[in-house]
Amino acid sequence: MLATARLQLQHLPAHLTRASWPGQLTILEEALHRLDALDKQWQQTRAQLPADAGPGTEAYIDALDEHHAECWSYLDDWACHGRAILDIQAAARRAGTQPKRPQLLAVKPRHGGYRATRR
Repeated sequence: MLATARLQLQHLPAHLTRASWPGQLTILEEALHRLDALDKQWQQTRAQLPADAGPGTEAYIDALDEHHAECWSYLDDWACHGRAILDIQAAARRAGTQPKRPQLLAVKPRHGGYRATRR
């Protein structure tokens, strides 16, 4: 989604964009990278827990609480800035439905014009 939004943003006409979108996408990308790293760290932590420290045990809950605490600020970034992805998609749709040049229909007089009918 982020890569698509970044690509769409590059092709949007300026009048359909917001100045905040590039920065918001950067914040989301950084938060996603940090969440991925924290998930890998959680997998390692979970693998290192004693065999009897499964879900529901104090050791497991303490480790999970610490993991969640580390994730909150990055999840908050997504809660605050994630809407930008939807806004960029909406702008891309608007841009796709707008004609590039207005198409004017050629109007031909039915009877050769005004003077032709007044003989």
